[in-house]
Amino acid sequence: MQQEDLKPFSIDVEPLRDAVRVCPSGELDLATVGILREQVEDLIATGFKRLVLDLGELTYFDSTGIHLVLGLIQSSQADGWELALLDGAAPVRRVFDVTGLRDVVPFVERRDASSGRVWR
Repeated sequence: MQQEDLKPFSIDVEPLRDAVRVCPSGELDLATVGILREQVEDLIATGFKRLVLDLGELTYFDSTGIHLVLGLIQSSQADGWELALLDGAAPVRRVFDVTGLRDVVPFVERRDASSGRVWR
């Protein structure tokens, strides 16, 4: 892939019925993970108690993304808010499969998250 073909990193935020959906796109790596972490922290600080992290638009996901997800799981359990993840494309799925974390991470079906239905 040539440099000009790369999609710049961005984050879309969409309020749902009883949650907020956060959808990063582009590459989630050392250079961008702090941006996503800050966005999530800001949403939780403003009062959102349920967050859906949608990984479907990521083109790259590495160990910094795994570290962020595990930290968010720990934070949600300690601080009383709920986190759910929507699966991503093959490169993202592969990271969770290879690391053996697929069963540890709270993945939900896309239809459950988009409807705002309770996922737990």
